[in-house]
Amino acid sequence: MRTIAVIGALNEEVSLIARSLSDASHNVESQRASLDVIEGSIVSESGEKIRVAATVGGMGTVNAASTTQYLLDAYQPDAVIFSGIAGNLNPALHINDVVLGGTLRYIDSDMRLIAQFAPKQHEFHSDAALLAIADEVLSQMGTKHITGIIASGNYFVDTAEKIQQISRATGADAVEMEGAAVCHVAARNHVPALVIRALSDNADTEYESFKDFDISEFADTAATQVIRIIQRM
Repeated sequence: MRTIAVIGALNEEVSLIARSLSDASHNVESQRASLDVIEGSIVSESGEKIRVAATVGGMGTVNAASTTQYLLDAYQPDAVIFSGIAGNLNPALHINDVVLGGTLRYIDSDMRLIAQFAPKQHEFHSDAALLAIADEVLSQMGTKHITGIIASGNYFVDTAEKIQQISRATGADAVEMEGAAVCHVAARNHVPALVIRALSDNADTEYESFKDFDISEFADTAATQVIRIIQRM
């Protein structure tokens, strides 16, 4: 049976996926990593039962990296999918459009140093086959989306100055805090990964306001698409 690991940074990003699993159960052993992993299955369009391990990993690159490595070690998945929201940096896109992480770049790391170690990359990429499946699914769903550049870093982006700085440095279409780390760890382990981000704002909302913002609609957009993508795999 194939296994897919699914990660979100926030509860809202994973709850719909967890509710959609058949025979869902909590893995008590995962508490060693401070994670609540929900195990269950999704039946693919071909009738295959696909095992899914889904969890909330927390915000930031370190949380994302440690969560990804734990799932890779504990479940040995055939692929890792990160599902969630992001701030929009592309004027051609709008709220609730989707950016697939064709390229993922850190915004607060000197990759000249980090890339001296495996996998010796200055940027990271979602798996081409998973991107093709995602593109097909989103097109059939009528979701406006692009395969673009996603910037990841350990600070909240909420000012025009930060937006301009990130745009100049990375050329990103969206900004968030986890995607590059997920693909980085997946690449070190030679496991295909996919980052899918629904745009929740234009990276112009102060954190004190954003933390009380209901992101469920946007998180569910990405989560619904992840379920369809797994069904298509």
